[in-house]
Amino acid sequence: MKQKPVHTAMQPFLEGQVILINKPLRWTSFDAVKKVRILTGVSKVGHAGTLDPLATGLLIICTGKFTKKINGYMGMEKEYTGSITLGACTPTFDLESEPENIQSTENITAEKLLITAEKFTGNIMQVPPIHSAIKKDGKKLYELARKGKEVIAEPRPVTISVFELTKIEMPVVYFRVVCSTGTYIRSLANDFGATLGCGGYLSSLCRTKIGDFSVGDAYTLETFEQYIQYLKRSSEGQANT
Repeated sequence: MKQKPVHTAMQPFLEGQVILINKPLRWTSFDAVKKVRILTGVSKVGHAGTLDPLATGLLIICTGKFTKKINGYMGMEKEYTGSITLGACTPTFDLESEPENIQSTENITAEKLLITAEKFTGNIMQVPPIHSAIKKDGKKLYELARKGKEVIAEPRPVTISVFELTKIEMPVVYFRVVCSTGTYIRSLANDFGATLGCGGYLSSLCRTKIGDFSVGDAYTLETFEQYIQYLKRSSEGQANT
């Protein structure tokens, strides 16, 4: 994408900046990148780790020369909070598809929940969702799955440092997870429910940290747009004095 001239106040973004964005619900990560491109006028923009449309939270967006830092940020430990709804499962492991195979959760005690969560803490092998962007033979798994083709996802090693149940309101269980890059929280929810014997799917998710970066320090898209407008007004005001 050819770079067009940018507003004087956008020069730092052209040279390279790291922008923390709190991605809103139902936006894709690419939607957020596109918004930053439009607001700054900078064509070289990328993000350090996809968030699903139904997830919210921290998205690291890099511009200009700082896009070279993306791989380093992607490799950092992540923290998430969210909820798992027990008693059913979905093909996508989240609410992108309809719950099915409804089962009772009457026999699921708090003790059983805590014991089961411990089984998923540490170095584990995890099977990614077939509805994911992981590639097999050059094709994304979700593309194959949507065509109705049989998809077998290979298990991968991941590290879950913390899997803490923060609140239990059956059939919904709230959690905090700290994990390595490459961990699918959707898969964790599905596997957690399967181990309990009642099924489960991810019903909400927020990425709260990437390394030392926190969602508490992130712009909403609205406040980032206001910041860009402020920079442009300030620059124009100085030029007129």
